[in-house]
Amino acid sequence: MTQAIREAILASGENGPLTPREAANLPLPESYRAAVLRREDTEMFAGMDSAAKDPRKSVRIEQVPVPELGPGEALVAVMASSVNYNTVWSSIFEPMPTFGFLERYGRLSELTRRHDLPYHVIGSDLAGVVLRTGPGVNLWNPGDEVVAHCLSVELESSDGHNDTMLDPEQ
Repeated sequence: MTQAIREAILASGENGPLTPREAANLPLPESYRAAVLRREDTEMFAGMDSAAKDPRKSVRIEQVPVPELGPGEALVAVMASSVNYNTVWSSIFEPMPTFGFLERYGRLSELTRRHDLPYHVIGSDLAGVVLRTGPGVNLWNPGDEVVAHCLSVELESSDGHNDTMLDPEQ
C-alpha cells in the first residue's frame, strides 16, 4: 500500500469516512509489500517433525505486483492482518503446500490462472478499506471499511466434508 493510500485512509478517520469517489480515485501502486511463501521452498522442511519447522525460515517479505481485478473481486487496502493457524500451516507446508490448491484453481479458467504463481501471499484475515471493485460486485463499494477471512468452501464434493482443507474448491 502506498503512503498516499495509507495517509488518506488514516485521515478519513478524523474527517469522516472516505467517499466512494475519493477511494476510487486514489492512485494504485504497481506493487506492494507482502509476506509470501515461495513455491521453490515447499520441500525445505522435508523429513522434519512439525514442531521443528520454523515459519521464520519460509516466510519472506517481498514486493509483489498489485493483481488485476477480476469479476466478483474487490481490491482492499489492508490495514491489519493476522497470523493464525492457516498462516502457520501454510508456512510449514502442512498438511500440504498451498501451491497445489492454487495450481488447481488456476486451471479452472483464464481468469483464475493468475492465481497460479511462484509465490503465495499469506495472511488469512484482514481489516481494510475497499479501493476498487470488479464487475458483479454489488454489495461493496470503494471506501467501505471491511473485514474478511479466507474460508470459501462449496462442500459440493465429499472430499471436504471431514476436512475442508481437502475440498477441491477450497
